[in-house]
Parts: sequence; C-alpha cells; structure tokens
Amino acid sequence: MTLVHHAQREVTLKLVYYGVGLGGKSTNLEIIHAQTRPEFRGKLVSVNTEAERTLFLDFLPLQLGKFRGYTVRLHLISVPGQIAQDSTRQMVLRNVDGIVLVVDSQADAIEGNNYAIRNLDYNLRQDGTDPDRIPMVVQYNKRDLPGILDVEELGERLGVPEGIPELVSSARDGWGVFATVKSIVRVCMQQLGDPSLRDEGRVECLLEEPRARFYPSGPVSMIHAIAPQEEEQELELDELELVSG
Repeated sequence: MTLVHHAQREVTLKLVYYGVGLGGKSTNLEIIHAQTRPEFRGKLVSVNTEAERTLFLDFLPLQLGKFRGYTVRLHLISVPGQIAQDSTRQMVLRNVDGIVLVVDSQADAIEGNNYAIRNLDYNLRQDGTDPDRIPMVVQYNKRDLPGILDVEELGERLGVPEGIPELVSSARDGWGVFATVKSIVRVCMQQLGDPSLRDEGRVECLLEEPRARFYPSGPVSMIHAIAPQEEEQELELDELELVSG
C-alpha cells in the first residue's frame, strides 16, 4: 500500500523485483544505486538472515522526483529467487505497490521463469492480495547474451497478459534499468492519482479491474486486456537528476 504524507508532501512506493534466481534482480538495484546521485539515494543494504545464510534481501531507498507537488520516494527490494523460502517472499511482498517481474531471456531459463511467475501468484494470494490487480511491468533481462529468445516468443511462452508494459534490458551493462523503474512508477502513480485527494497514511492503489492472468485457464478469446486510460498523466521527472555525471 502506498504511503501518503500530506504534511511532508511525500508519497512512498514499495516496489519489489521478483523473478528467477540469478535473473538480474539484485543487479538492477546495484546499477540504480551506482548511477544515482548520492543526495537522492539511501544505502544499498543487504540482509543476511540466520535461517538462510546465503539469502540476501536488497533494500534501496531512492528519491525519484516530484508528482503533482509531492516528492516520490521509492523503496526498492529484491530477494534472490534461488534461495528464498516462501515465508520470506510473502514477508517482502506485504504492502507491495508494484512488481517488476525480471525475466531471464536465455532459452534454458524458461522453466525457472515459469516457476517464478506461478510462485509470485501463489505468494501474493497467501497474503490476501489479488495478483491480477497489482501494478506490474515485465523486464526481459540479459538481452546482451547469446542464446536468448525473441521477446515476442518469451511473452507467448510465459503467457504475459496484454496490457502489462514490457521492457528489454541488460542490467549487467546498465541499459533498460532506469526505463523499467520509470515504467513501474508511472503505472503505480496512475492508480494513485492526485495524492492530495488521498487519505493520510497507507492507501490502496490496485488496478480498478483485474487484468488477464498469466497462463489463463480459459481460451485465448476470453482474455481481456486492461482498458487504456483516456489521458495518461505524465510524471514530472527530470531524468538528468537520476544519474550522476
């Protein structure tokens, strides 16, 4: 749930990077941290739990810019998929505002991507959240590597519903990373609307109507895309303020 503070004129979004293990989730956060001016970012913190010695939870607070006079702050979080238990994933997903589904574009990662999608659906539902109403974007990562599938084929094989923004990236090389951040923030802020009209504290910013599901059980003809908004509210962001140099 989005945090709205009227006195400070601030909006805080919690965004979770989810996906197959070693797909590039933590690398996204590392690039964002490295290329963002120090005055606009917090520390990139990795938490090593006692129960899972090799589990790292990456947490990066970030100031993005202004939207309708409110400062937009982000809490970016990722959990390595190859280690984390569902209890940990459910904890991380609690009160989430938006999901970045990081897809490994390599052909041999299809099974892992498939599992990550189904696991995300399961863990959101365990916390009482409808996964079909959570703002989401899909990032096709590792586009710099050989042996990758075409984006169109990836979308078809993973059953990505129409209406979800799809982006390409190479987190290792740094391109496509900030475009992904801006895309998920834009989707979230479209649901929030004018912050001044919202209540103080945590507010729900789910999609008004559920989109089609990943791997729909019905025929393709029954898949309905989310209705486009008549007027898209552009974020008042200065891209040059996001990166150093």
